Amino acid sequence: MVSKRALRGTEPLGYVKPPGIELCPLCGRPLETGASVDEHHLVPRSQGGSAKVLMHRICHRKIHATFSERELARSYHTWEALKTHPEIVAFVRWVAGKPPAFYDNSRRPARRR
Repeated sequence: MVSKRALRGTEPLGYVKPPGIELCPLCGRPLETGASVDEHHLVPRSQGGSAKVLMHRICHRKIHATFSERELARSYHTWEALKTHPEIVAFVRWVAGKPPAFYDNSRRPARRR
């Protein structure tokens, strides 16, 4: 059995994870295999990162639209740090009511330098 400490920060408060279901580490909604799932490097590969995790494509796009790769590597390379940023907090609140396969094609990430 996985300890509560290991799961902290990955699930909405009060949510009990059904066995065998993966959750998005940003929004906590279930991941469904298919087009709405991406791999994310917490530390971008261009900044020396290699570890990756599955997450919703819309959540992945929001991270990269909000932060540059340098910002991700320096300040936002943990889920806890990402979840404290005001823009991400507002996004997670908004996306929480959407179905797991939801993806908004009209939203494009802003180019960051």
